[in-house]
Amino acid sequence: MRPSSGFAARTPASSWTGAPADALPEEPTRSPAEQFAGSDPLSAYWRFYWAVAGAQLARWLPAAPSRLLDLSAPEFRGAPRAVAAGHDVVTLLPSADQAPKPSLSLVNGHAPAPRPGRAPGRMRPVVGDPAALLGFASEGFDGVIADNRVLSRQLATEEALGEIARVLRPGGRALLCVDSVVLGMALLAEQDCWPELSFAPSADVLLVPWPDGSITRCFTAEQLTEMLSGAGLETEWIRPRTVLSASTVEVMMERDPRALGRLVEMELHAEESDDYVGVHLLASARKPE
Repeated sequence: MRPSSGFAARTPASSWTGAPADALPEEPTRSPAEQFAGSDPLSAYWRFYWAVAGAQLARWLPAAPSRLLDLSAPEFRGAPRAVAAGHDVVTLLPSADQAPKPSLSLVNGHAPAPRPGRAPGRMRPVVGDPAALLGFASEGFDGVIADNRVLSRQLATEEALGEIARVLRPGGRALLCVDSVVLGMALLAEQDCWPELSFAPSADVLLVPWPDGSITRCFTAEQLTEMLSGAGLETEWIRPRTVLSASTVEVMMERDPRALGRLVEMELHAEESDDYVGVHLLASARKPE
């Protein structure tokens, strides 16, 4: 089993800077729940995390202007990035009071730059349930974005994926992010759920209590591939959202606040694809034509 992102073996920070290890600040000691149960936009790790997420989305977005459905909730800032790239985006909201505010147009503190030579697209907020897209016609979208763990919070994930496949046009693509079994096992261990932990790696369905009282569904890459296939989607790739550990990122950012760009580039060039590396899995799938 390879080290997980944030709570297993640490990558020596001296390998990034050439500085002796004993000259580095002491690594913070935090539980998986403390690290991943909340998304503090001001913390070093989460600024890095969302910068990586934005870069991954930018790479995934269609080359031509497209009609996209974003299920990722308002705190995920992918919709403004897609609009800036020239796409028309329907963004699903849990309630009317969650409509995007001007501050949500910022990505990592900066407004997304429009794509050169292309007019920005349009954003249309719609209140709805990501598990039941009954208000949308079949084959009405070129792409669906289900980031921000939205499918892990939908425990009947198969039904939600079936709806995603239904609204995709033939040849359309979906981008999704889910919690991995690695994160689930860490949370179970933290809660002293040892009997459940012993069965976690082989469980067909792994449901884990989240620190806020909700339940998250965790996946291996194989389970995610099988579920996508069952929904009629072809898996293009599955990879960890991040490979670098939270502690490594925080140590490096404390030493040099300007290291964010270099860390994101390192992450994007990482070739690791084992689902035991990251706490979140990112996947791209296509609807057959």
